[in-house]
Amino acid sequence: MDAKMEREYIKGGEFLISEGATATCFTPEDFTDEHKMIKDTAYEYIDNEVVPNLPKLEKHDWELARELLKKAGDLGLLGANISEDLGGMALDQTTGVIIAEAVGRGSGFGSTYGAQTSIGLLPIYYWGSEEMKKEWIPKIISGEVTTAYCLTESGSGSDALGAKTVAKLTEDGQHWVLNGEKMWITNGGFADVYIVFAKVDGEKEKFSAFLVPRSENCKPAAEEHKMGIKSSSTTAVVLSDAKIPVGNLIGNIGDGAKIAFGVLNVGRFKLGASVTGGAKLAIHEAVRYANERHQFNKPISSFGAIKHKLAEMAIKTWVSESITYRTVGMIDALIGDGTDNETKLKSIDEYAVESSINKVFCSEALDYVVDEMVQIYGGYGYSAEYPADKAYRDSRINRIFEGTNEINRMLIPGQLMKRAMKGKLPLIQAAKALQDEIMNPQMSFDDDDSLLAMETKLAANAKKVALMILGTAAQKYMMDLQNQQEVLMNCADIIMQAYAMETAVLRAKKLAQKGNADRQIDMAQVFCNDAIQKIEASAKNTIAGMLDGDEAKMLLVALKRFTKNNNPINTIAARQRIADVMINANTYTY
Repeated sequence: MDAKMEREYIKGGEFLISEGATATCFTPEDFTDEHKMIKDTAYEYIDNEVVPNLPKLEKHDWELARELLKKAGDLGLLGANISEDLGGMALDQTTGVIIAEAVGRGSGFGSTYGAQTSIGLLPIYYWGSEEMKKEWIPKIISGEVTTAYCLTESGSGSDALGAKTVAKLTEDGQHWVLNGEKMWITNGGFADVYIVFAKVDGEKEKFSAFLVPRSENCKPAAEEHKMGIKSSSTTAVVLSDAKIPVGNLIGNIGDGAKIAFGVLNVGRFKLGASVTGGAKLAIHEAVRYANERHQFNKPISSFGAIKHKLAEMAIKTWVSESITYRTVGMIDALIGDGTDNETKLKSIDEYAVESSINKVFCSEALDYVVDEMVQIYGGYGYSAEYPADKAYRDSRINRIFEGTNEINRMLIPGQLMKRAMKGKLPLIQAAKALQDEIMNPQMSFDDDDSLLAMETKLAANAKKVALMILGTAAQKYMMDLQNQQEVLMNCADIIMQAYAMETAVLRAKKLAQKGNADRQIDMAQVFCNDAIQKIEASAKNTIAGMLDGDEAKMLLVALKRFTKNNNPINTIAARQRIADVMINANTYTY
């Protein structure tokens, strides 16, 4: 392993068994001046160039889409994380996430941008030959060439290795010939080059990636008629004896799975940022409408039921933002000053668990936000003439993109156990220590009156519950754990809530150290108050599904102790305070 990877750092998944610290929890309040400048540039580009053109994009004006990508390239927004020798800006991963958050305001164009800068670019950047990189990357990040990523097929969605597309080497060994059909390809209708995954000679062990230029033998089918993100192109791509030079193999034969899943890790933590950007815009529109809409001679924003909705929308979005930047902060800290791609890839892979948490938690937070946005708009929310309609339809795809939320839920505990078995994470030792604590509980006195003391304890206990349930499941099912999908998904829900709770508390404490953070403290308190109840319910159901008799009783007693909240807060008043800040500002302000 690279020397940079051997130094002390926060390991992936380590949050579950160690205490987090405000000093190492990166937040948006830690942005540098350069970060803020790029954020302003990205927001101006989306709000002034993309949003006004969404109606044309929804009518499939793909030349306009190409022009908008070119403008983004001119601003440096397509190559922020690409090295300078290839025309990029060589900036940190945080910068890429900041841009992704801004792009999340751009409806379906966010998918166009994501395909161009992530899944359609990074296979070349991280695994392509030097010749391939020099030929294609400068053109892609300038917007001169558009790209797409072709993995899914009609019979292989989450099971990517079930693909039927085949690549065969010609007898002279100079070309590959590809045949097959890919589905749901973003940018498919206007891409110049496609990253295509295929099995060499039809063999699963030779699943590989290829760069295939558009041609008569590699071309898109008709546009799909989609529920949402209508301003992005989605087509099938048909390969019929598509002939490409032998050098268009990306990486080595058999590297396909490594490339496909490695790129998806990047997409997952960036998707967390993108949907958070969309949620902020949705709240902004909902607050404005709630202030403008009058019923019973009062703005509906003055009603407690509406305030509850607005506050909960803000809390979920603030926590989504918090876990997104905490995760990318850890990635950047591990990358450090290292600029080589191998270090970057290892650093991103290190936090695969956290990236999956971001993907699931944030996409479901956005779905909640846009659903309540429709409700606040009432009948108008169901009208295509108002913004809630499009926001609602556009949101739904995010729970399918970058691996379904179900797949990611199973990856979270699965990856943790995999790291534990390889000795990369002392999870087994921590589980044994927790088992001793459960068997021999100690008296404790809640005499800590420091800021967010109760929430800090609840977050720590939430992690204990996660460890208890995961450890019990691993002990009971052993090698069959991977087949216990309901148990795995419940474990994931508990782990996600624990990560989010701790992150919310750390961010609120960090803000309080710098000055007034009353409303952020409110949000951390309300979130932890509700999250521990969700954890208790999920854990109780999982215990009942795994055990009975004395074993179940023992864990249920421990669960009750871990989830006990001795100092419940007035969540009604706290939510009203959170909502009032936005109502008075007439926008999302956190």
